[in-house]
Amino acid sequence: MTDRSVRTKGDLPRCTILSVQPAHESWPTPSPAVRELIRTAAEALLAVPEEGYDAIDAVTLADLDPAILGDPALVAAIRRTNRANLTHWLRVNVQRPGERVPPAPPSETFGVARDLVRRGLDQTAVDAYRTGQNAAWRLWMAQAFALTSDPAELGELLDVTARSIFDFVDRTLLGIAEEMQRERAHLTRGTQAERLEVTTLVLGGAPIAADRASRRLGYELGRTHTAAVVFTDAPEPDQGELDAGAELLARASGARRPLTVLASSAALWTWTAGQDGPDLDALRAGLAGLPTVRVALGPTLPGVDGFRRSHQDALATQRLMQRVPDVRLTTFDEVQVVALATHDEQAADELVRRTLGPLADAPAELRDTLRAYLREDCNATRAAQVLYAHRNTVLNRLARAQELLPAPLAGRGLQVGLALEIVHWLGPR
Repeated sequence: MTDRSVRTKGDLPRCTILSVQPAHESWPTPSPAVRELIRTAAEALLAVPEEGYDAIDAVTLADLDPAILGDPALVAAIRRTNRANLTHWLRVNVQRPGERVPPAPPSETFGVARDLVRRGLDQTAVDAYRTGQNAAWRLWMAQAFALTSDPAELGELLDVTARSIFDFVDRTLLGIAEEMQRERAHLTRGTQAERLEVTTLVLGGAPIAADRASRRLGYELGRTHTAAVVFTDAPEPDQGELDAGAELLARASGARRPLTVLASSAALWTWTAGQDGPDLDALRAGLAGLPTVRVALGPTLPGVDGFRRSHQDALATQRLMQRVPDVRLTTFDEVQVVALATHDEQAADELVRRTLGPLADAPAELRDTLRAYLREDCNATRAAQVLYAHRNTVLNRLARAQELLPAPLAGRGLQVGLALEIVHWLGPR
């Protein structure tokens, strides 16, 4: 049997086995007072700002495989799944407090499961759900203890909701396991699994001969490469649009046959061969017709090492792009300095605070104007053109921005410019 009892604050109910309660088994109905407490607690947690769920994300992501943490699309999908499951459970308990909660819609939970299967990281889904369950339970308990100090009410409230949370997660995992099995069967029938496997070996520096890997991939690794990540932030990715984005990238690069690997439901890894990178103007024009697609470009580099390094740099570019949702296309050359400066985000934040002072928290238009001015070699006329603003407007903003700096701009253009780039890509905090 499974012990569902809850006795002390901070302790999870003990569960000796993963047990799914049969649908025909009776589900206990809580007392009217406890039903109202459950509804109140659920409403309160639904009203918590987005940042309130960061603790759940933190523990869910803490011990995940580095291959997942290094892929921003997978991390974003896990965060969305956390939100989808928790808000689904809370909404049901607002409408029907204490009643059995069915799993969330498959569209909100199965996507990340399929992505993990494609990457050979199946067990991660189970581990992440269990870790997230524990974090969500602690959040729920804090709410429960804030609502009542009556021992009888509190005991019933925790017992009912512990049963509900365990049952909800167990049934969700059962559905995920079935979806993973279907995805494995699908992968064994296609070439996508082999392509991802070989690409992962090459990227990881495995001792696989370049000519053998080239034959298996149908792509010559000895040439000069430009890697890219074609991705989307849409909750329900359109695979057709991602494919169209990869084709657009190939045309802009003049490539006859690019290598494309399905990294997740929200991201494609691509490589195009050629001495020159893609035509950025053509790429930007084409992306206007693909509203959900974004492209992070690595540098153009030769050979197998270039294949790896360009991909790593494209991923670093993607990580920064996901902090600035309105940026559709960026190259590693544009963000290289910021990527290097933000390996330690706490140190980067200290640099911003010391260098920009009050300007760090001022209206964004002041920082954007000073950033454009420095990028245009301190030429206010060119900065006005870049910003589509009148030159006098730019001069007025520059004066206000420099008043907020803790020290004069003269002789400090490099430090101030770097701090402004960090804020642009990571935000003021």
